[in-house]
Amino acid sequence: MQVPDIEKITIDPINDHFLQNKNVQVDVLRLDKIHPVISGNKWFKLKYHFDNFNAGNYNGILTFGGAWSNHVVGTACACYLQKINCAGIIRGEKPLQLSAALADAEQYGMKLKFVSRESYKDKDNEKFIEVFRRDFPNYYVIPEGGAGVEGEKGAAEIIGLLPTYYYTHIVCAVGTGTMFNGIRRSAKDQEVIGIVILKGWQEENNMISGKLFYDYHFGGYAKYNSGLIDFMNDLFRLANIPTDFVYTGKLAYAIYDLIKKDHFKPASKILMIHSGGLRGNASLQKGSLIF
Repeated sequence: MQVPDIEKITIDPINDHFLQNKNVQVDVLRLDKIHPVISGNKWFKLKYHFDNFNAGNYNGILTFGGAWSNHVVGTACACYLQKINCAGIIRGEKPLQLSAALADAEQYGMKLKFVSRESYKDKDNEKFIEVFRRDFPNYYVIPEGGAGVEGEKGAAEIIGLLPTYYYTHIVCAVGTGTMFNGIRRSAKDQEVIGIVILKGWQEENNMISGKLFYDYHFGGYAKYNSGLIDFMNDLFRLANIPTDFVYTGKLAYAIYDLIKKDHFKPASKILMIHSGGLRGNASLQKGSLIF
């Protein structure tokens, strides 16, 4: 699978008097610049899944996600660009009006199948998947969020993009845990920290070991309050870095809060992984964000 535009990736510093006073440096790895749709960590997590698809004799690609899933849209776009049939199993009943994400996925040619939230909990069960193989025979299955060995292998390559050895800490958001796993396994001298954005996230179910913080989900996946939105706007004014309210806004908020609480020693150099996901902001009320 060809990289969309890896040369657009930059490391952007956050120049803030607060950080200077704490003697802590925070830079942002801007994976969101790779592509407007296959954004952030999406390409990395999809890369080896698509290699598997191309190496086999498959009829298409089948994957899973929610109504605002960036993974679903990214997969649909990647399939469209490579002329691959694709289908998405979507959590929840079909709405009267599709979300912007699902409308885009459908426009890219993805066939959408909606299942109840209760049924969707079995998305990793082979018997559940087998039901959809009848409609989409011989489709290569990509787990939700591009998870699995392939997704982690791709995410592990993020660290090799730029001189990350300069940093003492690498911090990323944790949803499925795929990116965190990949980065943790490829990082050498840095402490890798994960900010969990799901309420009730179970570490043992994802076979992850590492430093995780669980108190920055703002009520659960895709939940937020005015404080988070205000922070995201303030960060954009300060550093011209857009974030999303599902992942990277909570990630940046957590980093600042941990710095306030002196979690990081003076002279720490922190690299925040911007994993994309900005399209999810389309679900917010117009005018909520200044970017």
